[in-house]
Amino acid sequence: MSSEDHPSPKILVDADACPVAIKDIVYRTAKRREIEAIVVANQPIGVPDSPWVRGVVVSSGADQADHAIVKMVNDGDIVIADDIPLAARVVQKGGLVVGSRGDRYDEKTIHSRLATRDLMEQLRSAGVETEGPKPLKPKDVQAFANQLDRVLTRRLKNSPGEA
Repeated sequence: MSSEDHPSPKILVDADACPVAIKDIVYRTAKRREIEAIVVANQPIGVPDSPWVRGVVVSSGADQADHAIVKMVNDGDIVIADDIPLAARVVQKGGLVVGSRGDRYDEKTIHSRLATRDLMEQLRSAGVETEGPKPLKPKDVQAFANQLDRVLTRRLKNSPGEA
């Protein structure tokens, strides 16, 4: 099978809320593996001078970066995001999502994550205090790096739907 049958995946980053440590790993990974990384934000974000990394600035407004990412994602692409509704839309298009703590969202896991998110939102709307996300720790960054490496290794070996 030729590479045209299964083009290399690209990495799309929901950059507005993405921790710097996670973006740095994506930049290094794109360069090392020679894979395109597209950093999407609603304000200019500095990206390294690299043929493998480019920034895309979308208009400001709710979910504009999400809409742009969904529009750009293809079957087999990897999206870096912690936004569960965005993850669901990406998975529906055949992409896979890796969260900043190394969580993997795919067709097997996204529905339960979406249900949990919706339940927590209902609780907050009803006045129940819930905890926000904990600060990112070095072990979270390492879990992300490991998951991204595993996902890319599988995607590069197999067809897009098999990772």
